[in-house]
Amino acid sequence: MKKKIIIGIVLAVIIGIVGCFIIKKNKEGKREYTLAEVKEYNYFVIKEKEKFGVIDNKGNILIEPQYSEVIIPNPEKDLFICYQDNQPTVYNSKKEKLFKNYDKVEAIRLKDIVSDLMYEKTVLAYTKNNKVGLINFEGKKITDNKYESIEALPDQEGKLLVKQEGKIGIININGYNLVKCNYNQIQGDKYYRDDIKYEQEGYIVSNTTKEGYRYGYIKSNGEKIIEPVCNELSRVLEVDDKQTVYLILAVNGKYGVYKDKEEIIPNEYQSIMYEAGNKVFVVEKTGKYGVLDMEGKTIIPLKYNQIDITGTCIYGEDESGTKVFDKEGKELNIDENTSILNTNNDKYRIEITSANGNILYGVIDNNGNTIIPQKYKYIEYLYENYFIASNQEGKLGVIDDNQNEKIELKYDQLQKIEETNIIQAATDEIKEFYSSQMEKICEIKPKVTIRDKEQYLYITNGDETKYIDIKNEKELQNTEVYEGNTLFAKKENNLWGFVDVNGNEKIECKYEKVTEFNKYGYAGIKIDGKWGVINNNGEIIQEPIYVIDEENEIELSFIGKYYEMEYTSGEKYYTSDIVEESE
Repeated sequence: MKKKIIIGIVLAVIIGIVGCFIIKKNKEGKREYTLAEVKEYNYFVIKEKEKFGVIDNKGNILIEPQYSEVIIPNPEKDLFICYQDNQPTVYNSKKEKLFKNYDKVEAIRLKDIVSDLMYEKTVLAYTKNNKVGLINFEGKKITDNKYESIEALPDQEGKLLVKQEGKIGIININGYNLVKCNYNQIQGDKYYRDDIKYEQEGYIVSNTTKEGYRYGYIKSNGEKIIEPVCNELSRVLEVDDKQTVYLILAVNGKYGVYKDKEEIIPNEYQSIMYEAGNKVFVVEKTGKYGVLDMEGKTIIPLKYNQIDITGTCIYGEDESGTKVFDKEGKELNIDENTSILNTNNDKYRIEITSANGNILYGVIDNNGNTIIPQKYKYIEYLYENYFIASNQEGKLGVIDDNQNEKIELKYDQLQKIEETNIIQAATDEIKEFYSSQMEKICEIKPKVTIRDKEQYLYITNGDETKYIDIKNEKELQNTEVYEGNTLFAKKENNLWGFVDVNGNEKIECKYEKVTEFNKYGYAGIKIDGKWGVINNNGEIIQEPIYVIDEENEIELSFIGKYYEMEYTSGEKYYTSDIVEESE
């Protein structure tokens, strides 16, 4: 009997441990969430005479344009929220009402994000008995209706501000509590990196007191760092450390710095400024300035009337004059009119000297040895051993570290296209594009619009279009870019038509302008200043009746008889409204 009792106790303990493990695993699973990725646009909002409806990607009307507003939270999903007199009704493509057991169901609009996808794409907010909760698109309940409000956290998708008993907290789209509802206000700290976006953004929380707002801080993982007791608080966003948080904060009007929960600079200064280039803090107390490192150690003593930092040089000015220091606080024996800038390559530093109103640029190594003499009006490190340089006439080009001109110094503008290694160089007459090896790819006459299409650059001046393969840094033909198409735009004798992949004319070159066929099988045609639509069988779907601004012609797209328009927020809709020509 005793043996059975012992076995029972052991089993109970094991079951308890397993149960705890499952609960913990479930909680961790709720903390992690995956954002929906929209790959196909199946449904679109249409607008006709100030009323809204829905079409599919063939231009078929699914919801007649009779509503004051229509929202499609996820254009892959068969779910549309239609408003009449400010009251939403949710329909599918069969015009069946969804979620009828709730008082109201609405999409959650993202904040401070410019996109054509402006809503949470997997969850909806439902209202029942004047309280709000979350459901997914299938109607499965994620949270009870226990909140007074649910809205998006600015800059973020997947994280939501919720209000409960007058206090604000944060949950994610799985309903997991990230920050408890204990605060009057919460805002993200704006920490952003290209690879992780806002994933490691923490939260500045605040409560109202008799003396005003008091601020605290909670990390992205929910760990509370600072209670809401500060007059001011901000994260040092330039610190490239995804795990460690540096905070500049003021208590009773005096500033200090925390590294996570550790106070590294006490609250005893009138001001503190972080200088990202040298990773130091410039501090002020009673009108005197000094410099501290990332651990709060003094680099330059608090005795200067002014501290200026240019590049790697720190300039301290007092009654005796100006002294120049490096970022470790070592005094440098260089002219106070000289500045040294670090580059992204440890082999090179930019040296700048200002004298008699002239500014001269050169390049030195880490030991101060001259690589490129100071004879240029401007130098900027590019990549590898290349530099953007300007001669004394102000003309730009690219040189290498032996001063060889790789791109001639003759351009009025020259820059690297963001997130590529492709160079664009321009004069008033021409814009040219060069590869990372300084080989010319193509040219086009201004005025040019450039769009990044992920795998290629789309470059157009309205009359001519060029495509550049970003990875292979070469020009593409439209047959390569739109490889799924059977017809391609072709210009001949200043008129446009369409040819097949072998160049055989299939639709006569008789139009002022055309668009390429989009993935839905429609292209635009322009006659006498007005646009119409054809399908990929060459059939006219809409005779040319639309007057469209030249700016909107650049990426004009059609579905059926409808043409695409865009709000300033980035949201898109389609319309067949005819805009009267301006006098």
